[in-house]
Amino acid sequence: MTAAPPETLPQRQTDPSRGRRRHRRRRRALRKAMYAAAAGAAGLAVIGAGYVLLDRPGGGTAVADDAKHAAARAEVTGAPTARSGASALKDPLPRAIPGLGPRTRAKIPAATTQVLVASGAGKDSSRSVVTLWSRTADGHWKAGTSWPAHNALHGWTDAHHAGDLHSPIGVYTLSDAGGFDADPGSHLPYHHSSKFRAGGVGFDGEPLDEAFDYVIAIDYNRVPGHSPLDGTQPLGPSRGGGIWVHVDHGGPTHGCVSIAAAHMVELLRTLRPADHPVIVMGDHASLAV
Repeated sequence: MTAAPPETLPQRQTDPSRGRRRHRRRRRALRKAMYAAAAGAAGLAVIGAGYVLLDRPGGGTAVADDAKHAAARAEVTGAPTARSGASALKDPLPRAIPGLGPRTRAKIPAATTQVLVASGAGKDSSRSVVTLWSRTADGHWKAGTSWPAHNALHGWTDAHHAGDLHSPIGVYTLSDAGGFDADPGSHLPYHHSSKFRAGGVGFDGEPLDEAFDYVIAIDYNRVPGHSPLDGTQPLGPSRGGGIWVHVDHGGPTHGCVSIAAAHMVELLRTLRPADHPVIVMGDHASLAV
């Protein structure tokens, strides 16, 4: 068992407790204020119902589908922008998740009805867009809100190894969650522990003290059904491990996918074991194969 799997932390490190003392109280207060404001504006809701979350990492609130965000999302995912007009609203729900090619779709288990797509802007980019897709009873796919995200510093690889600073391309199940903060209402098994701690600063000098407040283990080189802190690596240590979805700290990761804290809460409250959730992750071009 490892208190902080090596793939989750950027290289620049300092005393973990120092960063947490400096930043956690102020940022926690800001987060509570943000949640209260978002709730008052009816901003928090179920992803699959198509609600908008009024939150942006880095401070401030805004409707997630404003023109700037929609254009950025379209660049990565091929989704229609506001300029598409009313015609986009008339399009039926797709039978296949847009942006995923036949080879990628074939890796999604037949029983899966929740697919988290983390689509990278480019093979060497650390910026991504994350969208949760839900399959309807009649076999169509419905998209939730798209969220900005980070992935590894050097982008993506289909041959991930420890320390290569790439995120692994592929389709992986999502079985277990946890975090430094208490369970916010997760349907996945949630392991609450003070061992979920991060300290120091990231590649861009940003503080890491809240990165592991909420995490979802990506089942890459790990044993499903165990805490995300379990360091067992069936493929061997050379293949890396500790690949998570966790709270975004404003910069690239070692190999994980990171999204804003409020979005992590939404995800934890929405993913359900009965829906056999998976993450499809990689750069846009690789996922289109």
